[in-house]
Amino acid sequence: MQLVSSSGGFLKHLKVTTFAISVSLFVGLSAVSANTDLENEVLILPELEQEEQHSRAAKRISALFTRAHYKKIKIDDELSEQVFDRYFDILDGNKHFFLASDLAAFSKLNKKFDDAIRLGSLQAAYDIYEANLERRRERFEYAISLLDKEFDFTVKDDKFVYDREDAQWASSKSELNEVWRQRVKYDALNLKLADKNWEETQDILRKRYKRAIRRLTQTNSEDVFQTVMNAFSRSIEAHTSYLSPRSTERFQQDMNLSLEGIGAVLRVEEDHTVIMSLVAGGPADKSGKVKPQDKVIGVAQENDETFTDVVGWRLDEVVELIKGPKGSMVKLQLQKGGTDTKRIAEVTITRDKVKLEDRQAKADVFVAPDGPNAGKKLGIIEIPSFYHKLHVDIIKLIDDLKKEDIEGIIVDLRGNGGGSLPEAIELSGLFIDKGPVVQVRYGSGRIAVERNNDGIVHYGGPLTVMVDRFSASASEIFAAAMQDFNRAIIIGEQTFGKGTVQQHRPLTRVYDFFENKLGAVQFTTGKFYRINGGSTQHKGVLPDIKYPSAIDPSEWGESSEDTALPWDSIQKASYTALENNENVIELLTQKHLARAVKDPEFKYIFDDIAEYKKNKDKNYISLVEAERIAEKKENESKSLARVNERLQRLGLPLVENLDDDLPDALDDIDPFLSEAANITFDMIQTGSYALNVKTKVST
Repeated sequence: MQLVSSSGGFLKHLKVTTFAISVSLFVGLSAVSANTDLENEVLILPELEQEEQHSRAAKRISALFTRAHYKKIKIDDELSEQVFDRYFDILDGNKHFFLASDLAAFSKLNKKFDDAIRLGSLQAAYDIYEANLERRRERFEYAISLLDKEFDFTVKDDKFVYDREDAQWASSKSELNEVWRQRVKYDALNLKLADKNWEETQDILRKRYKRAIRRLTQTNSEDVFQTVMNAFSRSIEAHTSYLSPRSTERFQQDMNLSLEGIGAVLRVEEDHTVIMSLVAGGPADKSGKVKPQDKVIGVAQENDETFTDVVGWRLDEVVELIKGPKGSMVKLQLQKGGTDTKRIAEVTITRDKVKLEDRQAKADVFVAPDGPNAGKKLGIIEIPSFYHKLHVDIIKLIDDLKKEDIEGIIVDLRGNGGGSLPEAIELSGLFIDKGPVVQVRYGSGRIAVERNNDGIVHYGGPLTVMVDRFSASASEIFAAAMQDFNRAIIIGEQTFGKGTVQQHRPLTRVYDFFENKLGAVQFTTGKFYRINGGSTQHKGVLPDIKYPSAIDPSEWGESSEDTALPWDSIQKASYTALENNENVIELLTQKHLARAVKDPEFKYIFDDIAEYKKNKDKNYISLVEAERIAEKKENESKSLARVNERLQRLGLPLVENLDDDLPDALDDIDPFLSEAANITFDMIQTGSYALNVKTKVST
């Protein structure tokens, strides 16, 4: 299966799945019932051995990557050392389990991984994995022992260092004990802040840690193989990966764009499952009670009286608990807003068929509320992904907007991870008459120029495109084409920078007789280039008018991946752009900045950016209850003040606390979109960025 763009389902799949593997790989495969008798269960760690099919799979993977990967690969000692380091990082990137002596003992193997992978003999990886299992059991048993005595949350300056990525490996068990004392006390304080007494806290945490040990005992050979092969794959290139048979099945489910569940995208952050986004119109979205950044801390089926605590669970386990047949119900216990406060909500959701294509494009009419443009209209086309037949939907939306006497269109690509390359080309063709859209260079050196040649413009009027740091791949191709043709002004943040092409290929052959399947690989076969010759890799698309952002581009997206392919350029394609008027961009930027400094919503944004930069290098959280309560009150007071300031500007009644039912009008506040509308009106006044051609209206 050729995924030329791959950025829609797969970009999200790769990021979410890889993160899940690296954070909570050892939390087991089977969901554990809340009623399991953990106290009396004898837990024995498994003896792990490589299975026959894994030797064959390793040989096929190394041969395939060497032969067909875009990057020229040499499996040697240098690569072996990188695989070794990445393997340890996946197993214990936050340095919570291994000791420095463990690393030293295994360091003699750091130049043997190349031969092990090439020959399909991975015993060294299994030895390291088993050692890590033992270290993890020791740590969780120590955590349980700390619950014998209630913690004192008044100890001055006590804190939990949660980010140890740059720390040294602990030199002794006593040093690691201190790390875990902090961690367990942190868990206990969170529960106390959620109104749990000490007896309840003991019970919850004992079960949590005991359950973690139980999941260690469920580890199997496939877990080890998946880990080491992803260490190998990701050492080659950032978007290259191995998918286990189970992950392959889930990938196919994603590609089929249909599953039964609640319609939420999840990821793991530390020990928590976090709602990343909601599928528009899905069950979770329709409930109105689930929001991005909520943490799922408990799950119960419709007939369960108690919730299963899922803190520390592996992502696929949580997914298995949440998804289910259409018409059945699932109950979620949510820690709201990504906070560590006591705001816990319980939500019951009726599962339904969720078609990811239902996240289809939609259009709205923006009417300027006041000022010199009062009453004027713009069309807003929101595109969440580049799905099959997107361009057909967009043609209809454009025709509908034209009937509303709009003066311009804003295409909103914020949060759009990409999708189908053909759709990016078709979409571009709706706004230009003909010409190249993107260039693709393959590993052989062959360059393909993908073009739109229909000669039809469905909309030739003023056009702006909104992007953010989550806009990737196909989104970047469209935005870059509009920018290179000088067809639209690009507004927002620097985009993700994913400029590579992936291919999905199963490892199983028709003549295989293995009891278990071999899974599949995802590997890079090409790179995207703009029609001006520059790659979208790493750099992404730089907006013409840049919005304020807390995140430096080097800390986000492709630039943050140490094995990402580099930026480069090829020869410019042959195309004719509209007249480039740099003075227009400068004028619009000056007007934007003048408005932004007066806009109260942008003031909030500037304040949040300053707060983020102030604390961005902070890697700890206080374990003093009074300090946490004071911090919570300060944050809630700040949030409440903002809410009431907004309500006052909207002419709505004020509220006394954040738990009150807040009006939906607050959810509609989007300062970035409102300012994009202002910029678009400014652009219209200049008479720039429009095609003087006859446009087609479909019938």
